[in-house]
Amino acid sequence: MKIAYISTYPPRECGIATFNQNLVRAVATNFPERETLLKGDFVVALTDSENMHEYEYPEEVKYVVRQNHQKDYIRAANYVNTSSADVCIMEHEFGIYGGESGIYILPFINRLEKPLISILHTILKEPSYVQRIIIREIAEQSSKIIVMSNRAVEFLTTIYDIPAEKIQIIEHGVPDVEAPEVNPVKSLSQFKNHKVLLTFGLISRNKGLETVVNALPKIVAKHPDVMYVILGNTHPGVLKNSGEEYRDHLKTLAAQLNVSQNLSFINKFVTEEELIHYLSAAEVYVTPYLNEAQITSGTLSYAVGAGSAVVSTPYWHATELLDHNRGRLFDFKNSEQLADIVLELLDNPATLNDLKQNAYDYGLHLRWPATGSEFIKVAQEAIYEHDFRDKILKNSIVDPEIMPKFSLAHVIRLTDDTGIVQHAKYGIPNLKEGYCLDDNARALIMALMAYERNNSKEAYDLLPIYLSYIHYMQTEDGNFRNFLSFSRHYLDEVGSEDSFGRTIWALGHLIGCTSRNSYREFATEIFHRSFPHFSKLHHLRGVANTMIGVSLYLAVYPTDEGMVNELVRLTDMLMAAYKNAQTDDWHWFEDGLTYDNAILPLALLHSCEITGNEKVKKIALKTMAFLDELTLSNGYLSPVGNDGWYYKGKTFPVFDQQAIETMAMVLLHFQAYKTFRKPEYIEKMFLCYRWFLGENTLRAPLYDHETKGCCDGLLPTGINRNQGAESTLAYLISHLTVLKAFELEYEYNKFTQKLHSAK
Repeated sequence: MKIAYISTYPPRECGIATFNQNLVRAVATNFPERETLLKGDFVVALTDSENMHEYEYPEEVKYVVRQNHQKDYIRAANYVNTSSADVCIMEHEFGIYGGESGIYILPFINRLEKPLISILHTILKEPSYVQRIIIREIAEQSSKIIVMSNRAVEFLTTIYDIPAEKIQIIEHGVPDVEAPEVNPVKSLSQFKNHKVLLTFGLISRNKGLETVVNALPKIVAKHPDVMYVILGNTHPGVLKNSGEEYRDHLKTLAAQLNVSQNLSFINKFVTEEELIHYLSAAEVYVTPYLNEAQITSGTLSYAVGAGSAVVSTPYWHATELLDHNRGRLFDFKNSEQLADIVLELLDNPATLNDLKQNAYDYGLHLRWPATGSEFIKVAQEAIYEHDFRDKILKNSIVDPEIMPKFSLAHVIRLTDDTGIVQHAKYGIPNLKEGYCLDDNARALIMALMAYERNNSKEAYDLLPIYLSYIHYMQTEDGNFRNFLSFSRHYLDEVGSEDSFGRTIWALGHLIGCTSRNSYREFATEIFHRSFPHFSKLHHLRGVANTMIGVSLYLAVYPTDEGMVNELVRLTDMLMAAYKNAQTDDWHWFEDGLTYDNAILPLALLHSCEITGNEKVKKIALKTMAFLDELTLSNGYLSPVGNDGWYYKGKTFPVFDQQAIETMAMVLLHFQAYKTFRKPEYIEKMFLCYRWFLGENTLRAPLYDHETKGCCDGLLPTGINRNQGAESTLAYLISHLTVLKAFELEYEYNKFTQKLHSAK
């Protein structure tokens, strides 16, 4: 039996990485006949770096997946499928995979042809919608779900509706190492002549270490030789964002309580053998976590396995593992109660030793070789029962392999400290044309989408530039100018309704998605200042863009009655336009199709998402179908050309084709999928996107792989080689929308499979 393991892996400092390495070795030790430790087995390692070679992985790591790169997951699935592996074992924790709550893992497991066993390290009592979907989908794709506690089983069956027969408990493994008779740790200054309270693991604020520090004065008053030793590095994420602020806080707290001499830090990452030495050298091991929401704790398991006297707060794993007098519990943040328990144990060596012996005896069945044998049984059963024909395999509607790598290079080239420049000569910014509000609004939407996708620092650094431009162009009465020269002179007094609406869309997007409260507050202030001008809009595209922005705003502030009423009023304007223009063979809002056409039904879809108006939804569907019939009937997108536009009874103009038409079609069909949940809309979305890549009238790609920009349009004679902001942003927004849609592959592929089964 050959196993593929999917997880983080050392030398990356991560508890799950260590767990997975231990599991690999534990399984291997049950096959002594193998010539090498890991013959045939391999690891697919998740890295938090953009650099595939950031970590010097051991030889068992055969494939590396960059956490935030969706294509890596697809390629990894193909690698596993073509390998000699008989079964896959996957470690799951939301934070180690990319996308919202780690949703990038779903396309990977959806493509696997091997039986899958999933180990869940975190099971939330109150999951978000996406988190619940992820766990349910992992369960559906897995032969077995492995958890480490009874509480985890309870959560999965009652909160996530996963069948109990799909779940198996295998407790967290512990090192198969005995404490040495001569322990070198006891000669360390922190341990020598001291009674040691020990905590180990990556340090961060949620560990509650200040509770122990607060307990020290009462303990030290009776046992002045007590030393609280905190063993471990600061968590890498904490270190990156906050440095050693928490460690310094603990030192300051100890000084204020006059127990600095009773607190010691050992700032290092220790091997398991060293860890056993530290645990066996301590009198009491303490886990003072701040709340109950810890379904599994590897550090707690290690302490029990080493035969430590454990004192812990009553988080979920601790209440189970320390039952039957294998440890003692104290209330969250209750330093007084902790001090009393520690004093009782230090004053009564027999009681202390009983706890240690009970923990040691229980820990014998947790040792890694025994745990490995349990996983082998599960894996053998999964292989025996697996029939890949039961899993309908088909290529995804969206194929990320044909998509260019996402890049902000051309956007950055076009952007200075004022904003994004409108035009370019070929790939070179044309500074003579200056800036416009339309493009900076689109740029803000694009940068937000890019930042949401993978926390791109490049994208994040662009946000204040585009938001600042919008603010600069707002007039005193709340309206907006549009054009600004390169020398920063206003070129108009009032901008177009289109630019106004696109700006409201961008502000609504920012209000609805950003985690930075200062940006949200700033955007909300600009948004509300512009509100009096909503009622002055007359042109349909200005109305439609504004509707989208208002809908995004209301998704966050649904009780704003004034804004709800305004959305209804704007929607009624669009509906009235449709009623006046439509005939039996003309299902549109005007007597002609001009520019940015798909924005109109897109606005209706956003509106009905907020209001639930079925009549609005029906007209959105009807006008979208009319537009599809005109532009997609050739098997590729051929948007309305701007050479005269398309009017009733007239000839459909093929050229010139503009990128903003394509972007609107991509957004329309993705929103249609979110509304109606029909895979055909994902197919049409991806078909429209491929216009940029060459599936168009001229069979000529508009995306430029060299500059990372997008050409301005299709002409009868070829391609408009200029690569301005409008076309490049249209491409990037479309690209990011497709990637967002790809995250839902598990869902729409399932719908497609049901349709095939029905036939």
